[in-house]
Amino acid sequence: MGVNAKSGDKVKVHYTGTLEDGTPFDSSRDGDPVEFTLGTGEVIAGFEKAVDGMAVGDSKTVSVPPEDGYGPRDEGQVVVIDRTELPAELEPEVGMILEASSDDGVIAHVLITAVAGDKVTLDANHELAGKTLSYEITLVEIVGN
Repeated sequence: MGVNAKSGDKVKVHYTGTLEDGTPFDSSRDGDPVEFTLGTGEVIAGFEKAVDGMAVGDSKTVSVPPEDGYGPRDEGQVVVIDRTELPAELEPEVGMILEASSDDGVIAHVLITAVAGDKVTLDANHELAGKTLSYEITLVEIVGN
């Protein structure tokens, strides 16, 4: 009987993540496996749940809903600002990612989703928020606990 991964184990996995339409968004297959400790929240909950109980060499494909992934989209994370609030030398373009800091010093990455005249729309949602994700996962190694 093989050893199965459990909470507290340090594991190495290879994975490919795709969106519902099959578009890949991330993969470890061209590099080293990803290492993390089960049960510590280092990876999204749905990914952790999938690896928990796997044996070395096992592969599986799982569907991860937003609540076990990057959370639901929050329209409160979308703001429209005046162009003057950005650095003067910055020419805002749709698709550009900026670093923003809140009053308490927390750094967030925001995506410019629209530029209209002197108004710029910023979205602080994680790019995968609100999306159901599919992961094809292979447990490569249980390093230990």
